[in-house]
Amino acid sequence: MMTAKMKWIGGDKFEGTSAFGHKIVTDSAKKVGGEEAGYKASELLLFSIAGCTGVDVVRILKKQKQILNSLEIEVVAHQNDKYPKPFHTVEVKYIARGENLNENKLAQAIELSESKYCIVSQTVAKEAKVTTSYEIINE
Repeated sequence: MMTAKMKWIGGDKFEGTSAFGHKIVTDSAKKVGGEEAGYKASELLLFSIAGCTGVDVVRILKKQKQILNSLEIEVVAHQNDKYPKPFHTVEVKYIARGENLNENKLAQAIELSESKYCIVSQTVAKEAKVTTSYEIINE
């Protein structure tokens, strides 16, 4: 079980505290009455996909004895035009930099994360089409 609590702190802003004691603020765009003083709540979902799969991919590549120097993850979500504007497609791109990275091992690490380990990806995939791509830059 996991619990998240947020407290309204005025305007469109809410503040939450993580399980580790870190603070986060959400807010809305100025054009809808917010102050843009925090993250958009929907944006946090995209960060969650990247963070959740990223940890898995790094750990799996380490177990596979791959030398990973950096990993960037870009998540692009496409929304419907009409409210409530749910995401219908989510594109996840991994850019892995390392020494002689094996493409098959990277692809396997991503697949394992998205299908077995990352609860965020699994939850999103039930509601939206998720596509994945990757790029390897051997240094």
